[in-house]
Amino acid sequence: TEPLDPRAGHIPGAASAPYGELTDAQGRWLSPSRLRELAQRWGVGAAEIGAYCGSGITACALVLGLERAGVTTPARPAALYAGSWSQWCTDPARPVATGPNPE
Repeated sequence: TEPLDPRAGHIPGAASAPYGELTDAQGRWLSPSRLRELAQRWGVGAAEIGAYCGSGITACALVLGLERAGVTTPARPAALYAGSWSQWCTDPARPVATGPNPE
């Protein structure tokens, strides 16, 4: 939970894809093949992909990493939700999931 966010949780249906897993210990991008393995583990498939984080900053790295891995392409890009969780959670009409299951 971010200190300024009014509620904790995640967008229903979202899978966790931690930013820190995209790079090695020196902060360099993992190889495209390793990034593809991560995407598979995260459950990235044929469905549309949307990336978000707390405020929209680290999700940019995920979008870039997926493209670097060839998981997404200019014809089938990942969408960046720039408002991210900080925007989503401020609207009480939007659903919020909590716990380890994304549904």
